[in-house]
Amino acid sequence: MIPTLETRRLKLREIVKEDAESIYACFSNDNVTRYYGQETLEKREQAEALVDFFANSYREKKGMRWGIELKGKKGIIGTVGFNALSHKHKRAEIGYEIHPEHWRKGYTFEAVSKVIQYGFQELDLTRIGAVVFMDNEASNKLLTKAGFQKEGILRGYMQQNGEAHDTYVYSILKDNRQALHDEFM
Repeated sequence: MIPTLETRRLKLREIVKEDAESIYACFSNDNVTRYYGQETLEKREQAEALVDFFANSYREKKGMRWGIELKGKKGIIGTVGFNALSHKHKRAEIGYEIHPEHWRKGYTFEAVSKVIQYGFQELDLTRIGAVVFMDNEASNKLLTKAGFQKEGILRGYMQQNGEAHDTYVYSILKDNRQALHDEFM
């Protein structure tokens, strides 16, 4: 079972079958999937398959995905977690999305910060990467604010609606995160 994490305003918890409706609400929204590298969901069954995918990824030790829940409210408003998790190489890629009605409230940054902390402290990761569409200004700003460094451009890296898109690749290293943390404490 995926561990529950908490921040001041959020509870990051395991995603369960009952969350399929919330997953569908997010991933059926074109504004959410526009920069996701995944087609917009058209049926609830696709959301149920995504819930199963997250569970299988955790079981197979290839990833971890938490549901983002506001404290005191039932239901998730998005997800956050690690993809391409490699315990051998002590690295993972972070991914996240949140329903547009919860944008610009700091929830994603709060969730991402907690997951980064968990990755370095509990999973003993050395590197956390991120791949982001170049046009996704909000995500690019969020990663920079969280201490990630832009490493370069991956040309034609993501497919969206049948079209190849260039992406930025970012990373944060455990040593850099500690230095950043110490600088602001």
